[in-house]
Amino acid sequence: MMKRIFLIVVLFAIASGLGCQQPTGLARQAKTATAVASHPSEPPEPQPSAPLKLPLKNPRIVVLKSKRRLELYSDGALVRSYKIGLGLNPVPDKLQQGDRATPEGEFYIFTRNDKSAFYLSLGISYPNVEDAERGLRDGLISRAQHDAIVRAIKRKATPPQNTKLGGDIFIHGNGASSDWTWGCVALENEHVKELFNAVPVGTPVTIKP
Repeated sequence: MMKRIFLIVVLFAIASGLGCQQPTGLARQAKTATAVASHPSEPPEPQPSAPLKLPLKNPRIVVLKSKRRLELYSDGALVRSYKIGLGLNPVPDKLQQGDRATPEGEFYIFTRNDKSAFYLSLGISYPNVEDAERGLRDGLISRAQHDAIVRAIKRKATPPQNTKLGGDIFIHGNGASSDWTWGCVALENEHVKELFNAVPVGTPVTIKP
């Protein structure tokens, strides 16, 4: 009887000791899965993946300001998601020169600069027609400036960059860890290099709040 009681006590002690060990193998995976499932509102960071298969088909860029993400699409399918930094005034739509806000709306890439002071850069066609209409209504630009913007957008050319609406909005490198630009979209250098090599002039760019 005493041997049986002793054996039970030993088995109980061994079983209790397992609770102090770090989970390994499947146990650790299960714990990780539970932790991820308990935070569904936190999107995972993009994971390293294979090189992009180029050329992309009908490439498109979508910037999600509130999520600090730039998404790259090929023929409607998401192929990359990059972390970004925005302007020092990151929440509102850009209204005028010097407000340090990142614009919102429909644009296109109008130039590519491989000698940028910010590693590499892709020019965004701000101001667009909607910006020109607002600027004319609010007295920020003249009718001639408005018409010049509209003509440039229709030709998919460079819209005037030196009006009171502002300009020189780029997707560029030099870091995405904070909102530090004057209205541009900033990526890590390795990411902007991949994007730069993937998209031609004329690529549509949608910037959402």
